[in-house]
Amino acid sequence: MTTARTVPVTTEMDGEELDAEDAWHLARHHGMKAVLVGSFVRFRYGDGFTNSRALALQTCLAVVPFMLAVTGLAADIDEDRPARVVAATVNAVSPGANGDDALVDAISGGSEGAGELALVLGLLFALVSMTTAMAQVERGSNRIYGIRRDRPAVAKYGRAAVLTGVLALPVGLGFLLLVAGGAFGDAMVEEYGWSDGHHTAWQVARWPVGLLLLVVTIAVLFDHAPRRRQPALSWLALGSGVTVALSMLAAAGLALYVNLSGSFGSTYGPLAGIVALLLWSLLSSISLFFGVAICAQLEALRSHQGEPAYDDPGRPHRHQV
Repeated sequence: MTTARTVPVTTEMDGEELDAEDAWHLARHHGMKAVLVGSFVRFRYGDGFTNSRALALQTCLAVVPFMLAVTGLAADIDEDRPARVVAATVNAVSPGANGDDALVDAISGGSEGAGELALVLGLLFALVSMTTAMAQVERGSNRIYGIRRDRPAVAKYGRAAVLTGVLALPVGLGFLLLVAGGAFGDAMVEEYGWSDGHHTAWQVARWPVGLLLLVVTIAVLFDHAPRRRQPALSWLALGSGVTVALSMLAAAGLALYVNLSGSFGSTYGPLAGIVALLLWSLLSSISLFFGVAICAQLEALRSHQGEPAYDDPGRPHRHQV
């Protein structure tokens, strides 16, 4: 049950949707510190941490079968070099990968039938898990906006399935560019003999393209997930950009900790990869819902509702203390 204050739907005086210029004006007027503090309060009282934990679990349930599907795709490719590129990329970005070629060798020697089975079942389970994750994004977004009821079940999960089908490709491509892009470029050098110029161009271009793709995709998700009329995409891009920035920062910090800490692998043993995936999913989910909270708090400020949460009836008044 959310106790975040409900955000009224607001527009311009002429009925036009709020855009990036309006968001920037509000942020400058109230100050980014006040916006971020109010957004965190809204995130907290809108059950942000609870929904982040649920979304993190559902994300893990989607990532693991998706990685199996990609592995099956590599095993199902008839040409050896493309298969080794895919396998090397998966091996490099898989949680707990130790940098050896075990996955590459296993895929190269795998049967085509096993690859097709892994591809089909992996994609099926990944799509089902991603659909439930999209439905969780709606629930968490509604609570942060102060909306206490989700859409009816058919509309909720139907919309979640459509969003999964539409956004899965750009999200996957953005993930490839930002997270797996380095490993993919190295594999292309190894297998196809990319020149230094091609490799450098790929390493430079993948960052702005991947960031732009993820920011736009997450803004579209922010637009369609809550049960309300949202401002223009450019307004939502501020919260989307914060989400991507925090997610990348969390991933970099986690990777640095895992690689530099000698105790991480010894502490968790064979479960180190799963623990790393859970931590990354949780931090990314918190980043996503905090981005939603920023969009919601800015619109609340636009309607002159500075307090992000309702008063606590159990808290004594000042004159009673």
